[in-house]
Amino acid sequence: MKKEAEIKVIIVDDHKLFRKGMAGLLGNFKNCKVISEANNGEELAQQISAANCPDIVILDINMPVMDGYETAAWLKKNFPKVKILALSMNDSEEAIIKMLRAGANGYILKDAEPEELHIALEELTNKGFYHSDMVSGALLNNIYKESDTTIKNNELPELNERENEFLKFACTELTYKEIADKMFVAPRTVDGYREALFEKLNVKNRVGLVLYAIKHKKVKVV
Repeated sequence: MKKEAEIKVIIVDDHKLFRKGMAGLLGNFKNCKVISEANNGEELAQQISAANCPDIVILDINMPVMDGYETAAWLKKNFPKVKILALSMNDSEEAIIKMLRAGANGYILKDAEPEELHIALEELTNKGFYHSDMVSGALLNNIYKESDTTIKNNELPELNERENEFLKFACTELTYKEIADKMFVAPRTVDGYREALFEKLNVKNRVGLVLYAIKHKKVKVV
């Protein structure tokens, strides 16, 4: 019987007790090994190397010196093959969107059950992504497929100029009211663009719009 591949993990969180508890929990997962811990992104940058490179970095968002957003962007640039699992108490769409655009491959809340964390680590390893039920399954099945890079424009849902403009704004931290101001339209008009895109793109929330935009290069991962 083939031995299950070991998942090497680095935990980055500024709360030492939480890090130690997380390391202990991961130690109970038969195929996980914590190879290092860091207090923030700067410490991670000092520890990680080709010789000490994890499969997954479990990354807190709110940290001093170098926070989760900066760290995710740094990892994406310097260690693009490393998968990033954001772990936070913040369940706002704004935080999730910002982490996805920074390069995170998954997002999980700190009050999740241990089994969900284990599933997240395995899916990151096997599929390259994990986003729980935040977006539609249909979109997630395709969002990070590395081979899916040659989709022709005529195979995608057709968006008009204003819908494309709204989609780009939806990938920012602007509120829907602020987007309406930027587009010089009423908030109800923006609501119409949003609902139309939800239906056309088969997504159920703003996070789904962002994932679609990233996949089809409507916006850049920063």
